[in-house]
Amino acid sequence: MKIRSVKGEDYKVLAPLINEWWGGRNMSDMLPKLFFDHFKNTSFIAEKEGEIVGFLIGFFSQSHANEAYIHFVGVHPNYRKHNIGKRLYTEFFQVVKQNGRHVVRCVTSPVNKTSISYHTKMGFEIEEGDKKVDGVSVNTDYDGPNQDRVLFVKQLD
Repeated sequence: MKIRSVKGEDYKVLAPLINEWWGGRNMSDMLPKLFFDHFKNTSFIAEKEGEIVGFLIGFFSQSHANEAYIHFVGVHPNYRKHNIGKRLYTEFFQVVKQNGRHVVRCVTSPVNKTSISYHTKMGFEIEEGDKKVDGVSVNTDYDGPNQDRVLFVKQLD
């Protein structure tokens, strides 16, 4: 498997697959092409035999000089449990540290139990929110009305 930086043309390949990878949930609107054009140095593709099997879209915070943010991560359903996500995160963490940043943030939906579990296993801590959903701290209306989110933070060594 090869990890490489994203290219603009990767968008055309991934855009039609995103909702499928998320089991029919409408997620493709959350990943416009601008991420593939403007965040190439901090966003990565995992390929196996020329096929995209995973991706991570991240960027450096413009407001917080010590922070980076992971916007979107996906792994092809047939390739889950093969450490692809871990390799993508590791690549991102290395770039973050090389650029003198030591805090990584990301968010997920409270319904995405797999993501919540994965991030806590990867060493992310859940930030305190204003309510609990199924025992998990959640920030109400974080992404707009009825768009509650679980916020994560990870301190890098």
